[in-house]
Amino acid sequence: LSSAASDVYKRQISGIGAAALTGVGLFTPILMLLNAFAMLIGSGGAPRTAIAMGQGDKKQAEKIVSNSFTMLLLFSVVLTIVFYAAAPTLLRLFGASDTTLPYALAYSRIYILGTICVLIVLGMNTFITAQGFAKISMLTTVIGAVINIVLDPILIFGLGMGVKGAAIATVLSQAVGAIWVIRFLTGPKTILKIRKEDMKLEGKIILPVLALGISTFVMLSTESLLSISFSSSLARYGGDVAVGAMTVIT
Repeated sequence: LSSAASDVYKRQISGIGAAALTGVGLFTPILMLLNAFAMLIGSGGAPRTAIAMGQGDKKQAEKIVSNSFTMLLLFSVVLTIVFYAAAPTLLRLFGASDTTLPYALAYSRIYILGTICVLIVLGMNTFITAQGFAKISMLTTVIGAVINIVLDPILIFGLGMGVKGAAIATVLSQAVGAIWVIRFLTGPKTILKIRKEDMKLEGKIILPVLALGISTFVMLSTESLLSISFSSSLARYGGDVAVGAMTVIT
């Protein structure tokens, strides 16, 4: 969720602030699931890469990096199609009302179209850290955050785009982050590179990655289920304002 958007919706979008805030908050479970798939690869692949580097097997390490990148691309395609098509049904399940559904749908579908950028940033940034480039890894997050904060007011208010502007700002910031990550992992400064010849999936490479990352995936995906439970219960017993309140806390 856009860090700047939560406050400005409530204070400044005249007449629709609470509904818009609640609508964006209803997207949280899907956001958590996207994070879960990214970290399934990131938290599983980065340690495997570090182990291979420690063993002095650079070729194996680069195969892990490249296979992990391919897996994230595949996840991106599948998740984009599934969540884009299922968004109206899922948001209703999460507790969207007739008032908040248009805002939730407007935000979610734009964000979902940027799934590939989100997964690359979250999933591949861990491979930068694993090589010891902590500052580069930190800059990936900082650059995205700063761009998001700058674009939010411009798109939300300056161009009058409301929740769509918030979603576009987030996707654009993630796109810049994804380009940053890919350029580094294919550039001259990295130790391990994403190589085209290593991107073909190999079971002996990717299966251990998935096995190691599954615990993080389960943890994040169950948090998504908890969020669905909270949102749907609050929507039923407290209404849109209660869901919006939880969004602020989140």
